[in-house]
Amino acid sequence: MREVIDVSMALKIKKILLEKDMTIKELSEKLGYKGSNLYSKLDRDNFSEKELRDIAKALNCEYDGIFTMKDTGKQF
Repeated sequence: MREVIDVSMALKIKKILLEKDMTIKELSEKLGYKGSNLYSKLDRDNFSEKELRDIAKALNCEYDGIFTMKDTGKQF
């Protein structure tokens, strides 16, 4: 079973941006977002599963949105 560190999605995205030397504006442009939409989503830490997959693709990353049952280890 993988160790999961409880960090917000917004913080994870910002860390990847730093690692890739990319700005929020550059990511926003890659995603086709208008204005400050991505900034607002990062502030609210509010992303749909589809948005997270799109962000991962734009960042050349894989996104695994997985729930693992603690008692059985079964993943969804």
